[in-house]
Amino acid sequence: MDDNGIPEEGLEASGFDGDLLEEELRQAAAVLDPVPAELLQLALEAYALHDLDARIAELTFDSLVDALPVRGVPDAPRMLTFRAGGLTVDVEVTGEGLIGQVLPPQSARIEVLGGPQTARPVSVDTLGRFTSDTTPAGPFALRLRADGEVIVTEWLRA
Repeated sequence: MDDNGIPEEGLEASGFDGDLLEEELRQAAAVLDPVPAELLQLALEAYALHDLDARIAELTFDSLVDALPVRGVPDAPRMLTFRAGGLTVDVEVTGEGLIGQVLPPQSARIEVLGGPQTARPVSVDTLGRFTSDTTPAGPFALRLRADGEVIVTEWLRA
């Protein structure tokens, strides 16, 4: 039986071709309501970023949610803290870019992932500090490679 409770033999005997109908619907959707190029690119990049070995760093602090507002400071930088096991990544999002630190300090490579753009590498110094001169304009995440391990933060909006 199909999803409508009609025996499959009955559909075949009536000359109904589900595969043909599905293909015609796909073609009609492609013409009448095509997937925006930006969305298709985002989907491709999201799949390309899929890394089975990556651990997700959990967001444990976000100043937009967890901090008390400070009177007289209308544009306070956003502070974020991510944790994955014994590793902590503190990030400050400002109008000029990102400033952060990996704790415990270690040599690492960080990439700022964002929207349809490619990953932007960021250098990490011996104290675990890093900066990026580009403020994320939309959804972003960080991918950290340290000691043969890959850690990706949750995606957030800047």
